[in-house]
Amino acid sequence: MLMGHLQTGLNCLNGAGERAPAEGHAIGTAGRQNSGKGEALPGQAPAARARPRVLKKALTGAFDRRTLLVSAGMAGATAAFVRAAGAAPGAPPGSVVPRGRVEPRFDVVRDAFAANFRDQGEVGAALAVYHRGRLVVDLWGGVADVPSGRPWAADTTALWNSSTKGATTTVVHLLSERGLLDVNAPVREYWPEFADAGKQGITVAQILAHRSGVVVIDRPLTLADVVAWRPLAEALAAQRPVWTPNSRHGYHVQNFGYLLDEIVRRITGESIGKLFAKEIAAPLGLDFWLGLPADQEPRVAPLIAPDPKRPVDERIQALDKALADPTTLVHRATVNPLLGLTWDVVNTPEYHAAPLTSANGIGTARAMARHYASLVGAVDGIRLLSPQTIARAALINRSSGPDGVIPAVGSAWGLGYAKRSELFPFPAEACFGHMGSGGSMAFADPVNQLAFAYLPTQLIRTYDDQRSIALTQAVYRSI
Repeated sequence: MLMGHLQTGLNCLNGAGERAPAEGHAIGTAGRQNSGKGEALPGQAPAARARPRVLKKALTGAFDRRTLLVSAGMAGATAAFVRAAGAAPGAPPGSVVPRGRVEPRFDVVRDAFAANFRDQGEVGAALAVYHRGRLVVDLWGGVADVPSGRPWAADTTALWNSSTKGATTTVVHLLSERGLLDVNAPVREYWPEFADAGKQGITVAQILAHRSGVVVIDRPLTLADVVAWRPLAEALAAQRPVWTPNSRHGYHVQNFGYLLDEIVRRITGESIGKLFAKEIAAPLGLDFWLGLPADQEPRVAPLIAPDPKRPVDERIQALDKALADPTTLVHRATVNPLLGLTWDVVNTPEYHAAPLTSANGIGTARAMARHYASLVGAVDGIRLLSPQTIARAALINRSSGPDGVIPAVGSAWGLGYAKRSELFPFPAEACFGHMGSGGSMAFADPVNQLAFAYLPTQLIRTYDDQRSIALTQAVYRSI
């Protein structure tokens, strides 16, 4: 499925700016609100501010506290874990009282968020919803770091995996709207070396729509090569497409972000990460980064690898089979550059700081929702993209049908933003956004003037995540 989801499949096969809101919205309280600085609430253990410890083995997907804590090497800490998770003393196993705020008409969303902890194995998560430019749901709960017991706070951030691609896409369309980039122009106009190896006719739009055919890199690369950047750009320029450009579509797992980042660097002299920080995060006040600064690392909630024993459906089985075959496109698109195919690596500061604009965006749910809200209306007077740009970029399916890289599923894209499909089961046809490995989901719905962002750390291997399904259904019942 998405970048980190593919990493998970390989692991299983191998055995392995913005602040907590003080805007004064008329939102009701959902439990005791944290100050946003990570300090403990009454009855809780103090929040650890040290760098999160890396989980060295997959934790169970079932939210059985004893099993989870033993897996993390913390047997005997059950009571402290319960307090950190926000459950009242004597509450049933899995009970978590969500913190944050909701408008009264969205109370059912708070209930659905709490039910995920009780019924779906949620460990720590955040949820934010904007409606008509206002923050109407802002919830968080559970544990941010299981080994330390650090609770999820208002300012906790986490890795968005492939939901990152939505933020990357917004930077590209911002440049297009300002007249610096023509999405219909051949890439060679901005990056002359890219014309080599049969790529002279590939357009920026074809990359955005996952139609370029440049889905793999044959030259072996490492995370260090990506950080150095020039080795990566040179390898992309020399790469031959694996299908005739624009003849089909298939998920550009890693290369989506790399290709667009080099184009943006050629035009502006700055990376997508730096432009997002300056042109989007700063004006909107977002706690979201494409390349995490070192001083933000203590806020990150580590991802928890999926339970390899949890049953998966035939589509995930087909994905696993393809990932095990080095000749398949999904294998080739995933394993190079070799970023480190274990969650130990994904949870490190080195991975978080790298320019991986397909997969390593880190931020709060509140930030991601605010970003999408600003694409379909004004948020505190700021609208990032015009209705005309959104109509061109997000409301027309540029690619749709069986995916040429991910087996056994269909996918759909506008120009960079994912559209409703089997791979991206958004709740309404008008939605556009992206989803990430194991459960993250972020989208905008221009028809309902809605923006939604859900950020869990317990990853689940499925195309039909019941956690996000329950949350989106609750949101749509409330509008």
